[in-house]
Amino acid sequence: MRFLLALAKAINQTRKMIKINYNLTTKDLAGKLANFWKLSGEKVNRIAEEYDHSKGSPVFTVNGKYTTRGWTEWTQGFEFGSAILQFDAIGADEFLSYGRSHTVKDMATHISHIGVHDHGFNNLSTYGNLLRLMKEGKVALDEWEQNFYELALKISGAVQASRWTNIPDGGFVYSFNGPHSLFVDTIRSCRILMVSHQLGHVLQADNDVKINLLDRALKHMKATADYCVYYGDGRDYYDIWGRTAHEAIFNTNDGNFRCPNAQQGYTGRSTWTRGLAWAMCGFAEELEFLKTLSDGELEAFGGRKQLEDFMLKAAKATCDFYIEHTPTDGIPYWDTGAPLLHKLGNYLERPADPYNDFEPVDSSAAAIGAQGLLRLGKYLADSDKKASEKYFQAGITVLNTLFDEPYISTDPSHQGLILHSIYHQPNGWDNIPEGSKIANGESSMWGDYHAREVALYTQRLLDKGEYYTFYNCVK
Repeated sequence: MRFLLALAKAINQTRKMIKINYNLTTKDLAGKLANFWKLSGEKVNRIAEEYDHSKGSPVFTVNGKYTTRGWTEWTQGFEFGSAILQFDAIGADEFLSYGRSHTVKDMATHISHIGVHDHGFNNLSTYGNLLRLMKEGKVALDEWEQNFYELALKISGAVQASRWTNIPDGGFVYSFNGPHSLFVDTIRSCRILMVSHQLGHVLQADNDVKINLLDRALKHMKATADYCVYYGDGRDYYDIWGRTAHEAIFNTNDGNFRCPNAQQGYTGRSTWTRGLAWAMCGFAEELEFLKTLSDGELEAFGGRKQLEDFMLKAAKATCDFYIEHTPTDGIPYWDTGAPLLHKLGNYLERPADPYNDFEPVDSSAAAIGAQGLLRLGKYLADSDKKASEKYFQAGITVLNTLFDEPYISTDPSHQGLILHSIYHQPNGWDNIPEGSKIANGESSMWGDYHAREVALYTQRLLDKGEYYTFYNCVK
């Protein structure tokens, strides 16, 4: 009887989650990756030739053409960074030239932008990638050019760290909403603080007080793990393992936590899947970075074990939630609590349907989340082979879907690379094509960039190249 119950549970879990393909390897993706980079180069060129930059940074497509949408300037680095990643993947100099020249010409304001939490997006995608290419020997070493990139990254990290709210148990880099607001996605901007710190920089404040950027990054990650990720125990006893809230709200008078909230998600009590994906990727890559630091340096911040424990718990929880609350092919709907999902029936027991009549999918969450799954799988390879295999193979399964139709954009007139991305469903910003009831068929700068990033990561694994990380730029 016990055996039958265990079998029934296993079958049930197999049905209602990503159907992980344990037989897939990176070699099986070789053909799709080759096609991906071919299409990617065409899209980069098309945007460069056709987009009117006088209208602002390209954000997402409407009827296949990139347009802008005023909120914050957080996507320009993805545009030029995409060209740099394209050079990295295929070695065509025109992409490097385009990315490098526009980084110099257009990205300076992003270094000193005091109004956003997006420095780890804009500036590591441009200055960071260019410095990384130099450190990896993919472009010629030029001392003045290296100094230029390093200076940009130093200042960017310090400016980002200056958006700071103290709370009783630490603090966080606050979002563009203001000092009360901790966004789950800001964890990916912790990278810029880490890079700036590794380059020997500090944030200097009143009375010449020197603020340690590693300290601020680690405190921000702990706040994210404590207040944006739920575990189903302790304070979260009513909730479930791995759910995330887009935003955590604090009382700025005393720093105390007040409630979860959502901007781009449905509610603070449901999971906006792109926010979930940011956490998956952010915790996994910061675990990798932590390995590069000495025990002595980490002792001042609680020690390696304490830091690794909370990061690994958050990484596992969010990756588990993604696996268990995503359709069988690995592409999630935009929010796991979206109000009309029930009209889709047993939607977790079959592949996602981007053309349904009720709720959109979000392919950009898949592009970001897949990288988190792959990195966590690699991180655990020496300590937990079973978990390592689960996460890594789940990541490969997602990519196998994402790099194929209907998600890869093969229409030469469409400027986007990855279709069915969602920007802001609650605000109604996403395009609903004629004849459809929901938004579909469009792309986003962040979705296209992160698809390129995870494609480059996978390409490096396939080619047995240097392991791709954000901190290769400070090695």
